[in-house]
Amino acid sequence: MKPQELSGIQPFEDRVWLASPTMHGDELRWMQDAYETNWMSTVGANINAIEEQLCEKLGCKHAVALSSGTAALHLAIKLAGVKPGQKVFCSDLTFDATVNPVVYEGGVPVFIDTERDTWNMDPNALARAFELHPDVRVVVVAHLYGVPAKMDAIRKIADANGAVIVEDAAESLGATYKGRQTGAFGDYNCISFNGNKIITGSAGGMFLTNNQADDRKVRKWATQAREAAPWYQHEELGYNYRMSNVIAGVVRGQIPHLEEHIAQKKAIYERYREGFKDLPVDMNPYDRENSEPNFWLSCLTIHEEAMCPMQRGERNYLYKPEPGKTCPHEILEALAAINAEGRPVWKPMHMQ
Repeated sequence: MKPQELSGIQPFEDRVWLASPTMHGDELRWMQDAYETNWMSTVGANINAIEEQLCEKLGCKHAVALSSGTAALHLAIKLAGVKPGQKVFCSDLTFDATVNPVVYEGGVPVFIDTERDTWNMDPNALARAFELHPDVRVVVVAHLYGVPAKMDAIRKIADANGAVIVEDAAESLGATYKGRQTGAFGDYNCISFNGNKIITGSAGGMFLTNNQADDRKVRKWATQAREAAPWYQHEELGYNYRMSNVIAGVVRGQIPHLEEHIAQKKAIYERYREGFKDLPVDMNPYDRENSEPNFWLSCLTIHEEAMCPMQRGERNYLYKPEPGKTCPHEILEALAAINAEGRPVWKPMHMQ
């Protein structure tokens, strides 16, 4: 499928993006409210509202709105007590923002293999990893592309080894595992409102917990660790990680539409699955018996026998077209030729 062979297909006039936001109008209303009430900083009614709404949605007691999902993960790693040189078990097939906060604190990521069932952390590989590294006390689990990991098994293994779980639910807001919302399984939980997420603020993230002391600590750290003194007193390292009340207005306008967005994403996934059913490809899988993804992104893998030769370096790639076969980069070139965006799946972290 070379781009020149798509000459019969009219390119889209406007580029079709991989994950563009769906806006509804209330986002602008709440941003305008922040402007008109002059609450343009990192406090205000919008922030209070989304913290309450996400607690109710996910079933947790405390939520802290932050500048990004990465900021939430960083403060979660700090709360977990990661110290320089300490090994931390991490999902391997994930975006590097899952892992970067471990390195911020001087930790050493140890990547846990991925299972084919969900493309998430393999509980069997995690159990084996604890046999090899029994001193590890922190596990960072991501729910890839909105598909829940097998959290019951992962929790059981972590508990048996005295480890805490940092749950990276950046991609999976609204997804459930055994009827429970992702973002509520870990000891420390994080979600993202980045511009491409299923609920967006253009930016932003949130830390979620049932522990009031953790809630207070994160709020303090995120506000430059200012002490409760009548002057500017600082006794520990802090960060400028709080969310703007303006950004929170966008999130506030989006939250009521979460289920609608999930339904639309699922319809896209099912349309692809039906269209590809007779081709040598597989859609990104999930545990249909126990989980309901949010279908954030629809992905596919090509069967090995249907792959044409392809080599990828650190910056470039080459492939040799063959009749009846293809490869990811040939497909991506074909999409680009009709003004549509596609991307490769995440490159496993152990290969970077």
